[in-house]
This record gives sequence, C-alpha cells and structure tokens, in this order.
Amino acid sequence: MQNNFDPLTIRGKSLIPVVQGGMGVGVSASKLSSAVARENGVGTIASVDLRHLHEDLLAESKIDSSEKKSTRLNCIALDREIKKAKADSEGKGMIAVNVMKAVKDHAAYVRQACESGADAIVMGAGLPLDLPEMTEGYHKDVALFPILSESRGINIVLKRWMKKGILPDAIVIEHPAHAAGHLGAATVDGVNDAKFEFKRVIEETFEVFKNLGLESEKIPLVLAGGMANFEKIKTALKNWGASAVQIGTAFAVTEEGDAHINFKKTLAGAETEKVVEFMSVAGLPARGVRTKFLDSYIKRESKLQANAKNDPRRCTQGLNCLTSCGLRDGLAKAGQFCIDIQLSAAFRGEVDKGLFFRGKDPLPFGNAIRTVQETIHYLLNGSLPVVPAK
Repeated sequence: MQNNFDPLTIRGKSLIPVVQGGMGVGVSASKLSSAVARENGVGTIASVDLRHLHEDLLAESKIDSSEKKSTRLNCIALDREIKKAKADSEGKGMIAVNVMKAVKDHAAYVRQACESGADAIVMGAGLPLDLPEMTEGYHKDVALFPILSESRGINIVLKRWMKKGILPDAIVIEHPAHAAGHLGAATVDGVNDAKFEFKRVIEETFEVFKNLGLESEKIPLVLAGGMANFEKIKTALKNWGASAVQIGTAFAVTEEGDAHINFKKTLAGAETEKVVEFMSVAGLPARGVRTKFLDSYIKRESKLQANAKNDPRRCTQGLNCLTSCGLRDGLAKAGQFCIDIQLSAAFRGEVDKGLFFRGKDPLPFGNAIRTVQETIHYLLNGSLPVVPAK
C-alpha cells in the first residue's frame, strides 16, 4: 500500500509500518491476521483459548475438560489458525502469534507457534526474560517481539537476552494509559505515570541502546496504545524515531475481525466515559467497556476482594489458565471473576455477559465497521481509499 512512511524492516523483509495487536479468546485469529498480512503488514493471532473457533474442539473439551486436555486442544486450534492464516496471507506480510506470559501454559503455546510456522512471537503481560529459551531451535526462523512499557524493563530484557546471544527483532512499547486489555502497570492509578509517555520512553530506550552498544543494531520500536490516528502515527514515525505502530481495537471492529458482530458494535459504539480501568484476575490493570457484567462487577469488586479465598474449586472451568489467578488463588488485590468465561462470552457477542476489552481512544471511523484495507489506508494516508467509478 502506497504511503510516505519508511517501511518496517524485519529480518530483511520490507513491511508497512503497521502491526495488528493480538486480542485473545478468538478476537484476532486467522481471518483478521491474514487480512492484515495481505496488505503487507504484521497480522497477529492471539494464542489464548482458540478452541472457541472450532466446534469439534469445543465438543471434545466438554467431554474431557481437564487442564491437560484443554492445553492440547488449544495447541491444535493454534496450529490450525496459523496454517490457515499463512495460506490465506498469500505469502505477503508476516503472521505473528501473541502469547501472554501470564498464561500458565505460555511455553507450550510458544513452541506450538514455532512448530506451526509462525513468522514471529509477540510476548507481553509479564517480562519475557526466557523467551529465547522457549524458542530454542527456531531462532533462524521466528522473529521475537517483547512487549514492554518503559525503558527500565527494556534494559532488563535486553541485558538478559544479550547474555544468550539473542536480540529482539522489534520492541513493542505499550502505553498503559491508552491500550486495551491487560496493561503494563502495577496498579490502576499507575497507568498514567509520566514514565510511560511515548516520546520519553523512546528517548530513554535510545540511550539504553547506546549504553549497551546496540546503536548499530537498529532495533525497531513499535508504539502501541491509542495510535489509530494518522496524525499521531505521522508524529511518532517522522519526529520521535519510532519504526511502526501496533493497533488493536481499530482492527478488532473491522469486517474481517474474527469475533461476533455484537462484539464489534459494542467496541465501536462505546462512549469515552464507558471505557474504564479495573484490576484483572491476572493481577494486572485492564481496560474495557463498562457493559452490564463489568458495571455489576465493579460495584461489587471491594466486597468480592474482601472475601478472596485460596480455593482451587473456584476455578469452575478447571482450566487453571493463568499462572496466578486472583479468583482461584485468593489474591485480594486482583480481580475476582473467571476471565475465560467472560472473554468467551464477549467473543460470542453476548453483550450483557461478556468482558469487552477496548482501548481508551476514539476509533478512526466512529461506530462504523470498515474493512482492514480501508483501515490501513486511513492509518497510513489519513483518508479512505478512492473507489474507482463504475
């Protein structure tokens, strides 16, 4: 796609400077990621609970819902989605897989993504210090993108990876005050800390590169959170030194988004005051739309946290999907609900029951549902593509 920005270069491959963010429990799978890749961008499959896209796997999980079986079924689903996305992308762009470090079986999903032919692994929701070990044997084939929010974390990850002779192929810098889903801050109040401001983090990261002797490596910096705006993109890429932007919510609501139309309408139609922060069960702040479920939960949050109890039986699904779960482990400062139940309800379009993660900022087309191609054209040119007259 024509634009006036320098390309994002990953392992010698020239791409448009747009990365589609990974959105879990079926929101970004093969359909969305391949559509982005066909425009020569980085399309991303979120590895979390892709069973919901495959009726046969869901049926099998109802017969045997054990943790071990669920992991195996999710790996099968991930394999299917990667292979379909690769085929549908027609050799263009890249297909990445987002894996949350906070997910208990994250290492298994990383290995599956590598074995299934993913072009890149993107990891956040925790410091991805051991991502090089998890991708051992695939370093020549799979690019690595850690997601971090400030220069201190970038410095820690770089030093650890350098000891193993590995460098990131790109670093995603996610701003907690704007992004959707799980946020890289310790508390809800902490998401607005000045240390997360993009310009500051970029300048500090370039200083980290200098101190570590990495200036010549030219590691691309990808800004994530509130960047679905042409003017912001122009400032970031032309003035601040970023190499690309990562966009989540604006792609989630496209025609090609893998979730239910009700999911897309809920995100696209959310007014600013309806987008709120709260503590997730993963022990991280999160951001979503204040629908009936979330409104009810927030009103009862203090009482639920006061009654937090370490009890494995509270994991009614038996998935034990998170390494640390506020509901199951009795963590009073974390969320007290089953995140898999709520996110899967959102994916199915159950507006009253679902948890709908959303970024804080306005979307490019308001509540309109557009295509991936139209969205990318706007992001890179500030306008919709011209449709030839018939």
